[in-house]
Amino acid sequence: MVYNYINRQAKMQAKYRSHPPGAAKRPSQGGHPSLYIHIPFCARKCAYCDFYSVMYESAAAKAYMDVLCGQVSKIERPVSTIFIGGGTPTVLETPLLKKLLRRLGKHSGKGAEFTVEANPESLTADKISLFLDEGVNRISIGAQSFRDVKLKDLGRIHNARKARNAVLEASKKGFRNINADLIFGVPGETFEECAAEFREAVKLPVTHLSCYCLSFEKGTPLYEAKRKGGVAPVEEGYVARMYSYAMSFLPERGFAHYEVSNFAKKGYACRHNLNYWENREYIGIGASAVSYLDGVRKRSLPDVNEYIKRASSGASTAISSERLAGERKARETAAVKIRTAEGINFRWFRDVTGFDLMELEPDAMRKLSEAGLIKFGMSKGRRTGISLTKRGFLFCDTVSSELL
Repeated sequence: MVYNYINRQAKMQAKYRSHPPGAAKRPSQGGHPSLYIHIPFCARKCAYCDFYSVMYESAAAKAYMDVLCGQVSKIERPVSTIFIGGGTPTVLETPLLKKLLRRLGKHSGKGAEFTVEANPESLTADKISLFLDEGVNRISIGAQSFRDVKLKDLGRIHNARKARNAVLEASKKGFRNINADLIFGVPGETFEECAAEFREAVKLPVTHLSCYCLSFEKGTPLYEAKRKGGVAPVEEGYVARMYSYAMSFLPERGFAHYEVSNFAKKGYACRHNLNYWENREYIGIGASAVSYLDGVRKRSLPDVNEYIKRASSGASTAISSERLAGERKARETAAVKIRTAEGINFRWFRDVTGFDLMELEPDAMRKLSEAGLIKFGMSKGRRTGISLTKRGFLFCDTVSSELL
């Protein structure tokens, strides 16, 4: 099936969030974990979204923020990146945002990447100024589209003008690292309309674009509409054409295709997400957030009120815990790392997992190579690693499944 998998590990951690030509090089992570803060409040749930979120309620948000700030205060180790995601972080009232950002201030040291997700309808000039004043140096704007009809079909509550203005205002106020999320493959969308959105996006002052194919996630209104015959997915060949256009057009405009869904100008690849794709450690705080520390992965319960209750009493908020080690960790590392344009260097893989990938997955790699989904890196006649082919990017979910 053509790639339509939104990487939850990089978006909100709902499950666990040598360089080839065109791949964006990244700075060292320094061996420290990433920090993710989940804000589960929204003004309205989008039709396609299956991430954990609830409608905004001021009293609950205040109690939740008190809990988060207390948990942030207990973090003792340095972190390499900070990412506040959701939900909709910018739906929070300004004093609550300020309280959280102030508490995070001691962790956002010099050189740390600090991202906040924002929605156009709730991103104000005052909030942008607050972010900059408190050390946020990267903003990720959920534009999703620059067409009003498409935004309405997706269940978004902002319009195209607000999407454009959010990016322009963030740049005007002083942000130099701006991401915009875009969704393509929406029912009724034509190739020409999709291509026009990519062309419009690169004219805006953005340094990063996250481009996701619409997926019909079980339990969402969009999934139910599809199940009942109310909407029909865009034909796969058409979606592949849209994605192929992005893969060729965006690099031509200076946005390197460094991961399946992500394109960045030189020096602006998202360090936080790269940490996930290398299967490195991360701290997750908030309802439904996931942590992976010292070989143990824990997921917090997806219930705001229960999360507040447990955290306030000092009880554990985890609903699951598992130790990742040995072959399982190695396979997971391969499954997420293959998503990047640089692919998997065999020496790197052996150093971080203790396994030889050629010995671990000989049949899978032979099968994927014969299908034209991966290619081998070569040096002095020896295979040094694997990476996705252009066809492999289209079928990345298949490649990851084979390696996992």
